[in-house]
Amino acid sequence: MSNQKPTDSGIPCVSLAQRGLVLRYIIKTGAPWRWMPNDLPPWEIVYQQAQRWLRAGCFEALAEDLRALLRLAAGRKEHPSAAIIDSRTLRSTPESGARAGYDGGKRKKGSKLHLAVDTLGHFLALHVTPANADDRAEVGRLAKDIQAATNESVNVAFVDQGYTGERPATAAAEHGIKLEVVKLPEAKRGFVLLPRRWVVERSFAWATRFRRLAKDYERCAETLADMHLIAFVCIMLKNAAALNAGS
Repeated sequence: MSNQKPTDSGIPCVSLAQRGLVLRYIIKTGAPWRWMPNDLPPWEIVYQQAQRWLRAGCFEALAEDLRALLRLAAGRKEHPSAAIIDSRTLRSTPESGARAGYDGGKRKKGSKLHLAVDTLGHFLALHVTPANADDRAEVGRLAKDIQAATNESVNVAFVDQGYTGERPATAAAEHGIKLEVVKLPEAKRGFVLLPRRWVVERSFAWATRFRRLAKDYERCAETLADMHLIAFVCIMLKNAAALNAGS
């Protein structure tokens, strides 16, 4: 990437593929935009292109196509009939501290990522709130986004015991989704792998391998959500590339 030929205006000519690779580099390594190595394209070019892609909904469309491809390759239907919902709290940093909340259950100050995946762990929908937001209050918004992403094919969503009660069940039912609470065994001893629920925990673990997502480093909640979306697209692209290499 170091041999970029400048245009007549003096701005280096950077292909869209190179801009995409640098965007992945930023999320994977956790490097600030202005600290990009000199042998990479100027950060302003990549940042502006990323904003254009996000405004145009390119990553949402790419995630939908990749999810359908991976599901068909796994012998599943193109659109899922079930989803798994959970949340994760990220610690705040000086950049995100102004909008952070305190999660009493996790004893963390920061932001909460509300995520929905299919039964294979592929991205469906997400949004970000302060950490003190109630998980049950976000079910309706997630259910609406899930149905928009799947052509209203989902009819059941698996959740943990933090989503019990009539309020979240009613909010999900308004969008044609039945909440099914996966409960812990009554005689729990040590770690217990819960049916269905472990899939979304694995998806969270995949996201934590991107250093930019280890904490909330973003000034805006929308940027944090966008970074997670791009990371999940990168994960699905890697899986699709592995399928292509094995075929």
